[in-house]
Amino acid sequence: MTFRMLRPARAALASAFLALAVAALAGCSFEPEENVWEISGPVFGTSYHINVVLTDDQERLETLASGIDEVLEGVDASMSTWRPDSELSRFNQRKDQSDWIPVSDGLFRVLQKAAEISTLTDGAFDVTIGPVVNLWGFGPQARPETIPSDEELTQVLSATGFDKLELKADPPSVRAAPTQYVDLSAIAKGYGVDAVARYLDSEGVQAYLVEIGGEVRVNGRKPDGSTWRLAIEQPISEGRQVNRVVALESRSMATSGDYRNYYESEGRRYSHTIDPGTGEPISHNLASVTVIAEDCMTADALATGFNVMGYERANALAVRENIPAYFIVRTDEGFETHQTPAFSSYVTQ
Repeated sequence: MTFRMLRPARAALASAFLALAVAALAGCSFEPEENVWEISGPVFGTSYHINVVLTDDQERLETLASGIDEVLEGVDASMSTWRPDSELSRFNQRKDQSDWIPVSDGLFRVLQKAAEISTLTDGAFDVTIGPVVNLWGFGPQARPETIPSDEELTQVLSATGFDKLELKADPPSVRAAPTQYVDLSAIAKGYGVDAVARYLDSEGVQAYLVEIGGEVRVNGRKPDGSTWRLAIEQPISEGRQVNRVVALESRSMATSGDYRNYYESEGRRYSHTIDPGTGEPISHNLASVTVIAEDCMTADALATGFNVMGYERANALAVRENIPAYFIVRTDEGFETHQTPAFSSYVTQ
């Protein structure tokens, strides 16, 4: 891991494109006793960038950096499907999951939130879709040489379903029938962001920005008293452009889109986001959706669920539930943007 001070003259360049990280820090006038320090490193197959507002205390920064790595290692050891020895992988490897299986508090909390979002989105968010994700080549297994057949999809899809997972809070336990393969890739990053935020809270850090692979949570304000400004990207695969900038304080933000993780075969583009209803990659005109929530785990899962649903259904649900959501929709002329009433108060440009 590394850490450094973000100096006012170079802050905007350093942070404008952390896939929803700090936008436009340039021009800030920091109080002498405090600066914005960045702690960064690799995690979950991507990277994290954490900005903390602190005085120049190298020993404390070293302690925080080590603590952050420890927190993230714990999340990875619990929820990764890429690690065969993780807590989640051990559950997935069980041939019989019909009896109550004890799980850690963190894993239970994520499964509980996943069930909540699955119910809210009528199954558009579903952590049991992992076998179908793997079939399309977006999981830890090798990409298939051919596109799955209709028969393969029907067979694998029929065994999945978020309603097949049962949870028990005391003690934290889970069981499933038939046996399920759970994939938390659409919610675990958000949980990791929240876990780091809780650690920083426990260490008395009052102002911070935590970003992992584009999912963000902020607290407090920058040294000059201004709120954290976050960039929403234009959903293009070539280069990086800002579509919108929002200002947040004590909130989280996550984006889901089909413009980064995909592959092409025989002239067709296949998104990594799989529709649990059809078992196929999404193919509608919603290019990306950004959600703001109190915690990042919720924002992460909702963004994925909304992305699966498509603009019309997702917007109707977000408006009904008063969820701040921002949609970028493809048209023949380019992109259209839409935002729910709850989102409008966060937009700065």
